[in-house]
Amino acid sequence: MEKSELEFEILKSNRNRLYLLCGIVCVVVLLITIIVSNTFAKYRVTDSVPIINSEINYKVPDLNMVSLYVANEDGSYVEADTIPSSGYSLNTEHSHCGISNNGEIVKDDTVSIIYENGSINVNNITKKGTKCYLYFDEELPAADQILAGKDIQTREDFSTPVTDTTTGVIYETTDWKGTSYYFAGAPTDNCVRFGGFYWRIVRVNGDGSVRLIYNGTSTTATGTGTMINNGAKQQFNSSHDRSEYVGLKYTEGSQHGQTTDSPILNTLQSWYTSSNLDDYADYIDTSVGFCSDRNMASGYSWSSQPSSTINYAAYGRLDSNKSPSLACTTSDIIAEPVGLITADEVAFAGGVYGTNNTSYYLYNNQYYWTMSPYYFNSTGSYAVVFYVYSSGGFSNNHVHGASGVRPVINLSADVTISGSGTSTDPYLVS
Repeated sequence: MEKSELEFEILKSNRNRLYLLCGIVCVVVLLITIIVSNTFAKYRVTDSVPIINSEINYKVPDLNMVSLYVANEDGSYVEADTIPSSGYSLNTEHSHCGISNNGEIVKDDTVSIIYENGSINVNNITKKGTKCYLYFDEELPAADQILAGKDIQTREDFSTPVTDTTTGVIYETTDWKGTSYYFAGAPTDNCVRFGGFYWRIVRVNGDGSVRLIYNGTSTTATGTGTMINNGAKQQFNSSHDRSEYVGLKYTEGSQHGQTTDSPILNTLQSWYTSSNLDDYADYIDTSVGFCSDRNMASGYSWSSQPSSTINYAAYGRLDSNKSPSLACTTSDIIAEPVGLITADEVAFAGGVYGTNNTSYYLYNNQYYWTMSPYYFNSTGSYAVVFYVYSSGGFSNNHVHGASGVRPVINLSADVTISGSGTSTDPYLVS
C-alpha cells in the first residue's frame, strides 16, 4: 500500500511538470507568433503608405531633400541652413526640383514651389528621390535692385536707332530730380509684374522712383495686347484749333495751365480705376509727375491764336537736332498717378524721329500716343503731338486723330522688388 501511494505521487508530480512545460511552450509560441505577426503587420502598413504624397510642406529645411542657397551682395549664392523668414524672395527662375541622373539633376517641371511667410510649399512631387534646390534673393529698394550688377554707360549719338540686345546695360543722364538711369535697345531684363499686369521699365527717375510703361497681361505681349481697352484707338483731344490742346492737362488761353483734363487723360484715369490700380496707391508715386513740356523751340513765342504757327521745344530737340532731354520746368510737371511716355523718353529708349526701329523694347507694331507737344499748325488750325508709329519710329499726329494708349506709372522709391527682370522671372513688387 505504501508503495502504490508513492508511485501515484511520483506520477502526479511528473504530470504536473509536463503540464507546466507545455504551458511554457505554449506561451513562448504565442509570444513569438504575436511578435512575428506585429512585425509583418508593421511592414505591411509601411509598404502600403505612399512614399511621397502630392504636397509636402517644409518649415524646417533639415531634410536631405532640400538644399538652400541665399544670395550675397555680389549676386553669388551661398548654401544656408534655414529658410529666410523675411526680407527675401524665392528666385523662381533658379529654384527647381528633380531627380539625379548620373550626377545631373533632371528638372521636373510639374513640381511647383511656393514661398510664403518663411515656409516653403512644394507641390506635385510624384517620384521617389526628388530633391529640391531653392534660391533666395534679398528684397532691395527698386532702384538698387535694378542697378545691381549693371554696366552703366552714357550715350552721345541719338541719330541712330538702338537695336542691340542690351541686357545687363543701363544708361545714365539727368532729369529734373537728379541722375536718371534708362534702358535702351532690346534689353531682356526690364520686365515687371505689378498690379495684375506686366510692364517694362523705362527708367529709374532722379529721385529713385521707377517709371514703367504698360505691356499688358504678358511679358512678351505685342500688338494691341500692349495697349489698354483691347487696343482701341483714342483721340488725344477732340478740340484741336488752339495750341493749348496739346496738353495732357491744359487751360484755355494759357501756355502752361492745368485746370482741364484732356480726353486721353480721362481715359487713363478711368482705366486706372477700373483696373483696381488705385488699390496699390501706396506703391505709386504721384509727386515725381510727368513732363508735359510746353516751352517753345528756339525762335518761337507762344500764342493761342489759330493764325500763329508755333513749334514746341521737343520739336526743336528731336525733329532735326536729335538731342533728347529729361529736363522739365515746374509749371509743366503734371502730378497724376498715371500718364503717358514722353517723346524724349522714346528717343532715349532707342527710337529716332522719322526712322523705323522694330528692334527695341518700345516697338509693338502699333500706333500709340506720347504726351509731348510737337507744334501748332496754323494752316490747318490744329494742335499736334508726338506719337510712336507702327514701324517703331516716332512722328507727329494731330490731337483729334486716333492712336493707341499705353499707360505709364511711377513706382515709389521705397518699394522693394525681387527677381531678375527677365520675361520668365520678372521683377515682383513688394
